[in-house]
Amino acid sequence: MRLNLSLPVFALTAMLAVACAQDDAASPSDLTIISDTVGNVIHVTNSGTPPLARLELVESIGPTTLTDTGSPEEFGGVNSVAPGPAGEVFVADGRNFEVRVFGLDGAHRRTFGRQGEGPGEFRSLYSLAWAGDRLLTYDPAQGRIGEWSAEGQWLGQQATEGGYSGPVSRVRLYPVGPDELFRPGLGASYESEYGSALKSLLIGLNSRGETGDTLARLDGPAGGLPSGITCQSEGMISFFTIPFAPQFVQHPGPGGVMYSALTSTYRIAVTRYDGTDTLRVIERRLPVEPIQDDEWEAGNRDYEEWRAEQRGASCEPSGPTRPDGKPFIDDLFIAPDGKLWVEVMRTAGNRWEVFDTGGKLLASFSAPERGGRVVPAFGPSDHLLTIRKDSLDLDHVDVWRLERGN
Repeated sequence: MRLNLSLPVFALTAMLAVACAQDDAASPSDLTIISDTVGNVIHVTNSGTPPLARLELVESIGPTTLTDTGSPEEFGGVNSVAPGPAGEVFVADGRNFEVRVFGLDGAHRRTFGRQGEGPGEFRSLYSLAWAGDRLLTYDPAQGRIGEWSAEGQWLGQQATEGGYSGPVSRVRLYPVGPDELFRPGLGASYESEYGSALKSLLIGLNSRGETGDTLARLDGPAGGLPSGITCQSEGMISFFTIPFAPQFVQHPGPGGVMYSALTSTYRIAVTRYDGTDTLRVIERRLPVEPIQDDEWEAGNRDYEEWRAEQRGASCEPSGPTRPDGKPFIDDLFIAPDGKLWVEVMRTAGNRWEVFDTGGKLLASFSAPERGGRVVPAFGPSDHLLTIRKDSLDLDHVDVWRLERGN
């Protein structure tokens, strides 16, 4: 990824101040947005407090008790969710190999799909998303994108690479527009530090098929702090995550662009041509939060205890390096309406921050509890769907609506 740092040739400063308060802040809004063009790259910097906003819970879909009766709201395992037309919520139950449809009132409306290899059947159900008026389902084990009507009628299929596996947070469909999304794909072979590998791609789709937009997943910036430790001992390899270490996150966007960021800096680059051409940089100014000693010690306890037992092990790096502060970004997403949603990590609790297509901060509000295995989904009228587990380890789908102002 290249950022052109030549002198500014154009600068535009815009200030926005409104007299609302954040949902958990007493100070009035003092949002300031500065936009500069530096060497043909637009830099948008957001600082201060945005206008008041909050998430309102519309409905929670899931069991209230463990009855094991097979009722529709007793999910075997939710892999993906998507808001649909007519105020409906589509849920991919990967363990039961079916799509369950609910209203915004939580009432079950219909179920379709089953285990198998024929039309309308799944060997794996990893993800679902809308392309126009068609619901697409991703079955990586079978190498197939299924096409359905909103009523659950099988309309056809698209072939993909088969045998894909991995976490459903990564091996999934990436909706970026009302009729635009991306699926995982494989490219040419290359030599990695672990041997030969295939380049990881994202293939553009719409309701008519492939769009021709093919994106390579970007590599993170070279150098910097490592995010993990790899150890070898007695013929075994062990991996340990370094707490608070920077990670590289990315998400495709409409028109074949890629949004990416290093989590240690609240700076998001919008690039094209496999990261060689930077179009926009979106920056948010927040104070750095320090890592407390007890947090650092707790985060490294597993590694230190293992190292004490395996003194002859060889580790690279030899130990964790403490970052200067906590990361800012947990993850980022593009909603079908083009808005950028950033989940921000703060000691007081994660927050969602929403930006328009030009990089202007629209809202900041507390993020509700959600599991990390399944990504959230975004719908019209600023609806958000999240998945969480209850005390019985049962999946629930929470439907939220973003409310602005008072």
